[in-house]
Amino acid sequence: MLYKLHLLQHIWRQIRLVAPLPYVSLLVWILPLLLFTSGHNSLMAHDEALYASRARLMFDSGNWITPWQNAHHKTPGPYWIIASFYKLFGMSDTSARLPSMIASIFSLWVVYEIGKSMLGKKLARLAAAILSVEFLWLQYSRLSTPDVPMVLLVLLAILSLIKTELHPKYRYFWSFIAGFSLGLGFLVRSFMIFLPIIALFPYLIWEHRRHRHLTNPILYLGFFVGLIPTCVWLWLSWQHYGNQSFEELLKFVVQLGSENNDKNDRLFYLWNILLKAFPWAFFGLLGLFLTVRRPIHRYQLILVGFPLVLFCELSLFSTRLPHYSLCLYPFIALFASVGLNWLGSIYERGIPPQLPFQKGKINILSLFAKKNLPRNLSYGFGGFGVLLVIASIGVLTWGGSDIRNYATIGLAISLGWLILPVVWISRYHFGKKFLTARYWIAGWLIPCWLALAMTGSIGLLSDYNPVLKSFLQQSAIASILQSHPTYYVQIDQKTQVLFDFYLSIHAQQVASISQIPPLSYAWIYTDQSPKLSRPHRIIGTVKEYQLIQFIP
Repeated sequence: MLYKLHLLQHIWRQIRLVAPLPYVSLLVWILPLLLFTSGHNSLMAHDEALYASRARLMFDSGNWITPWQNAHHKTPGPYWIIASFYKLFGMSDTSARLPSMIASIFSLWVVYEIGKSMLGKKLARLAAAILSVEFLWLQYSRLSTPDVPMVLLVLLAILSLIKTELHPKYRYFWSFIAGFSLGLGFLVRSFMIFLPIIALFPYLIWEHRRHRHLTNPILYLGFFVGLIPTCVWLWLSWQHYGNQSFEELLKFVVQLGSENNDKNDRLFYLWNILLKAFPWAFFGLLGLFLTVRRPIHRYQLILVGFPLVLFCELSLFSTRLPHYSLCLYPFIALFASVGLNWLGSIYERGIPPQLPFQKGKINILSLFAKKNLPRNLSYGFGGFGVLLVIASIGVLTWGGSDIRNYATIGLAISLGWLILPVVWISRYHFGKKFLTARYWIAGWLIPCWLALAMTGSIGLLSDYNPVLKSFLQQSAIASILQSHPTYYVQIDQKTQVLFDFYLSIHAQQVASISQIPPLSYAWIYTDQSPKLSRPHRIIGTVKEYQLIQFIP
């Protein structure tokens, strides 16, 4: 018994030694956010289900090069990755999402390393923690799309470029990794990888006299080696489809660059990022202002130039969608760490560090310090938290079942925001001097973590189509779908891609109902059922669709 006690004490000591390590602490921080679910998962239509179903087509057919009837308009990297996870862990929506989850974890670590080189360890760890609780970033970290893996490759390339300057002895190794990451990005995200490459030009060109990246042949070698998988795929695809393989890739890019299906204007990313990275985008704007005033030696054109150029590129690009901006979110986190740390210094010492104010000149930063912005923010968000607590309790008491889920999230974040005024009052009115800026900054991180953890726990980050999936899993329905093909004449695209993933036998499209054989099963719109002239029986109804069987 004494031996067991000593063993437990030894294990506890080891845990205490390992916990402060940045990689471990960041993993512990994000892992629950990636894994919390309601116990059920279902894919989001349209993009997520598209990637998962196309990977399933490769997995089922065993043809990983040309499984399509016609040449495909995207490079196959995302499908290969997801199909590989199907082979390892079985075909499921959870397996489809694992690549993005793993890429998200590695992205946090890479952001920490980038931040450590530019801003120091303290701000680097804070930036990685902030990135974890940015809503859009976490959402796409749990979807089977190629966005987060592409961001990881871009971040790895940026880190490698920094490492070539920090460690000249290993210059060629890091140069190769930088080029290889960008080249491999083409396989993962096709021509979209060129947007972040172009955003690196200010750093690559204007700082060339110092780092000499553009005359480093190993950088280009790595880039072309990274392109080899894409070139092999294009060669094999060309042998099967001919010139259509190249035409489809180029036509898709031209189409994206000339159409705006969602009618989003040039200011779309501005308000969308402010909303989906709240409150970090506002801290990021403050951090950007601070960084512009006091440039980061050697890396200003990466830290500031890269995201600003990329933001302009995305805004000028005709097709504007929220997930296209994901590459900006790590930099929002880096800027937010600068801004939040600066506010923390005012909280703790009353003046911002390393920012000398010029006498006789109006200075926005000095005004912030004099007005005690941290105190005002603490009271403001605390007061808003009280109102949100009251509203959430009201909804939980009298609201419907659907809205109660959102009230639970509101209650979690509002109770977290009460930390801010409690910490402030305890330090400055009750003399609790141990409540340093770390506690105040934690008062911003914890509410967002709690809200996102609650969002995941009730299934809002993992269970996007529960009604359809549960219908298909009913024993009576599943037994039919596993042994009989189904047909449809017309069906909306989002439902079709979900069927492509969840149906054991691929549903077949026909031109008219008369082409469906007797005793066969078909999907029709519910309002079409009374209009059918052919005798049939209704097997089940889900949303606006019915599964029917035609009777001879």
